[in-house]
Parts: sequence; C-alpha cells; structure tokens
Amino acid sequence: MVHPHSTLVVTINGTGFVIEILYLSLFLIFSDSKKRLRIVAVVVAECISLAVLAMLVLSFAHTTKLRSTIVGSICMAGNIFMYASPLSVMKLITTRSVEYMPFFLSLFSFLNGVSWTSYALIRFDPFIAAPNGMGTVLGLVQLLLYATFYRSTKRIMAERKAQGEVGLAGKPAADSNNKNGV
Repeated sequence: MVHPHSTLVVTINGTGFVIEILYLSLFLIFSDSKKRLRIVAVVVAECISLAVLAMLVLSFAHTTKLRSTIVGSICMAGNIFMYASPLSVMKLITTRSVEYMPFFLSLFSFLNGVSWTSYALIRFDPFIAAPNGMGTVLGLVQLLLYATFYRSTKRIMAERKAQGEVGLAGKPAADSNNKNGV
C-alpha cells in the first residue's frame, strides 16, 4: 500500500510483529496487574496512532513517493529510537559496571544493523540505510562500552557477592547453611 516491491521487508517485519506479539503476551501473563495495565495502555495508544497514520497517509498522500517519504521518515525515527534505547543504561555506567546492559542484546543489535544496512545499500533505500547505519554505529558503541567495563563489572559483582550485598530482588543473599533461605 505504501511502497511497491517490498515483499522481503514486509515479510521480515511481519515475522517480527508476530514474535513481538508472542513476547508481549508472555509478559502480560507473568507480570503484575499494575505493569500489565500500563503495557496494555501503551499498546492501545500505539495501535490508535498507527491507525490514524494509515488513514491520513492513504487519504491525503496519493503518490507512492509521497507515501514512502512520510511513512519512511516516521519509521526511521522509530528505528533510531529502538537502536538507541539500550544506551539508556549509560547513566549507570558511571559505576563502571555494565551489569544492566545485556551483551547479547548489544551484539545482535549491532549484527541486525549491519545486515539491514547491507541490504539497504544493495537496493539503495535511504529509509532503511540511514537508521540502520546509525544502528550499526550505536550497536558498536554498546559493544565498546561492554568491552571497556566488562572486567570492572566482574570485579564489582564479585565484591558484592563477597560482602553479601542485597541482590536485584531486594532480598539479602541466602545463607548457604540455612536450607530455607531465611
């Protein structure tokens, strides 16, 4: 409806959409009611925004080029935000620890950016090349941060474990002599 000859992009993004629906469903099943309500509200707002965008573009943009420009620009912004979002933990890097920055998320974000940028350069599609090229750079930054602070993170976590600090769940580490963990 927006851009002809985009079967590959539609197929891959459709598959990603189905995987995301499964992920959100699992999250909603296992989350508490407060988080569940918030996520449902965000998903409903996104669906309404997408429906309004689709109606406006299909109603007022009558050429494929104009539709591609409008939808492509919006998708570029969303794609850049997706790649940059793991860097939100950079404020925690002041502790010289990357424990809240998952390595595999950074690695696959980088690899995803490289593969989509390569595809975009083959077809020369600036709406795919620009955000994914930036995503490649942001993924590389994440990997460099991880490499820089990996050893200090291991040291910090070993020190915490040795001191018996409070864990992520907010409970002190269980005594190994006490089988009930109290």
